[in-house]
Amino acid sequence: MGICYMLFGILTLSLSDAAVKSLDGRYPAMQVLFLRAAIALPFVTALALSLEGRRALYTRQLGLHMTRGLLNVIGATAFYLGLVHLHLAETTAIAYAAPIFVVLLSRLALKEKLDAYRSMAIALGFAGVVIIVRPGGDAFQTASFYPLITAMTYATMMVSARRIDPTQSFPNLMFYSVMPQVVFSVIPQPWIWQPVAGPDWLIMIAIGIFSSIGISLISQAFRFAPASIVAPFDYTGLLWATFFGWLIWGELPDAVSYVGMVLIIGAGLIGALRRRA
Repeated sequence: MGICYMLFGILTLSLSDAAVKSLDGRYPAMQVLFLRAAIALPFVTALALSLEGRRALYTRQLGLHMTRGLLNVIGATAFYLGLVHLHLAETTAIAYAAPIFVVLLSRLALKEKLDAYRSMAIALGFAGVVIIVRPGGDAFQTASFYPLITAMTYATMMVSARRIDPTQSFPNLMFYSVMPQVVFSVIPQPWIWQPVAGPDWLIMIAIGIFSSIGISLISQAFRFAPASIVAPFDYTGLLWATFFGWLIWGELPDAVSYVGMVLIIGAGLIGALRRRA
């Protein structure tokens, strides 16, 4: 059941990413993020209240949740900027380098040991990112740094999640994953807002719905099964990103990029198998 939740969650998040890319940069990334969160917030709030009542909206760690929300806004905005300039599969692949930074941050911030497996995962993941980005080569784009920023901010969020009170419920976590995004992303709207064309509202709504469903399903996956079992299926997102990129835009990564993707996936799987052991 956990694996099924994970697979469908990744699929719906991939649909959300494809919908963002279909906007083709017509709106500022921060505006898209704001609308995504603003559309999702009423549904998340209603779900939390129906399951647990007002206590679902209470937390003693507001500062931590707001900090994680700010990191989420930075990471998602960077990812959306990457989608404007890069292929869907390449943007997704670079963002999947987040586990590399998780290991490094865990070593620096939490003083966790860096054994041979984790060192190998870091080396493989870093090599994969370099192969895809190819700094100094003809294929290099400065836009490649956008999903790399996403990977770093999401890794910081993952590490900071260990500070969250384990007694906090799932509805509570859902609410505090969306609410801070609205708070921070609404700030620049008076200066960046672009009128949304009629048909594009359907895309914006789809982005909000798909992202909300995806995050909820993935969260449920980790409740039904150990992280070491469901986490590797996160990489099916690369398959969907490649498929949607080819189906909608005729994009296919070159052979060198495929090598980089395999290395990044291998790095993540090594980390997951090590946790299982």
